[in-house]
Amino acid sequence: MEKQVSEGKCNLCGEPFSKIEMTKHLNLCKERKTAQTSTGEKAQKVKTFHLLVEGKDQTEYWLHLEVPVSASLHHLDDFLRRIWLECCGHLSAFRIGETTYMSHPEHGDESMNTKLYGILQPGLKFYHEYDFGTTTELALKVISEGESEIKGKKIQIQLLARNNPPAIPCGSCGKPATQICMECSYEPTGWLCDECAKKHNCSKYFDEDRLLPVVNSPRTGQCGYTGD
Repeated sequence: MEKQVSEGKCNLCGEPFSKIEMTKHLNLCKERKTAQTSTGEKAQKVKTFHLLVEGKDQTEYWLHLEVPVSASLHHLDDFLRRIWLECCGHLSAFRIGETTYMSHPEHGDESMNTKLYGILQPGLKFYHEYDFGTTTELALKVISEGESEIKGKKIQIQLLARNNPPAIPCGSCGKPATQICMECSYEPTGWLCDECAKKHNCSKYFDEDRLLPVVNSPRTGQCGYTGD
């Protein structure tokens, strides 16, 4: 099977680009340099990090984020939960070098209240884990440090770009998959279109409650995750 080219849309100018092209585009996008909120407040310049986030083993899922350097790991964790991960309030952690930053720190772990400016720098790669049972792992990289105009005092994480949903075929008929069987999701036959899902019966334990929707996230098909 020919490998798919992962593509997405720049949220600032609306133009489509491949995953490889997107990083270069965002560094040059004129809309990014002039992007402002629509309120009448006076804008202030703040230092920001440009982050690339992707599924650690599912690199077809990716996000480009602009994050104020004054944000904490907790702010970043909350954003990733809301856009990609949250299902049942599981624990999460960042791994930066030899240090672990926990959502609920225990002995020997650091807190996610740590500010980004003290631990991140351009070129740094680090990792995020959500749910230590059915774990979703993300890989993050600091692309660059820059400035952005932001209105208001609230910490704002901006979504610069996101991948388009990957084209995943139904394991039975080849049509686009819309549902996943939790019993056999690690097999091609566990990915199903609506029609094939009605006929699916992979084991004596299967019932319709074991089906999850296919969503645009590396957590698709895991635990009870159903999307945004």
